[in-house]
Amino acid sequence: TGTEGEGVAGIRYRAWQPPSCLHPTIPVDGPLVFDFYDTWMERSLGGGTYYIGHPGGNNPAAFPINAYEAESRRASRFFKMGHRGGKREMIPEEPNPHYPMTLDLRRNRTKTP
Repeated sequence: TGTEGEGVAGIRYRAWQPPSCLHPTIPVDGPLVFDFYDTWMERSLGGGTYYIGHPGGNNPAAFPINAYEAESRRASRFFKMGHRGGKREMIPEEPNPHYPMTLDLRRNRTKTP
């Protein structure tokens, strides 16, 4: 981003698993739970949960009419609760020597107190 101490990340995840797909043994990664973690205080500051589809099962079959409808559909899948708050101890990261800039989110990196 050009600002020291600031970074940008993207997340790739499996939203559904069709009958014929690459890597059939990797399960679906939903819902995604995010915690904003303070490493100095060793605690979660907040977070949220992102559902792949509408959590109430209200998944529309048609494309959105305009950008406002698309935005409201995305907003209805994000909740400001459901994350794991409180104190946590982080496990040191062991980067993959072949992909040093990739973080594998399939591993649990926290210990519960």
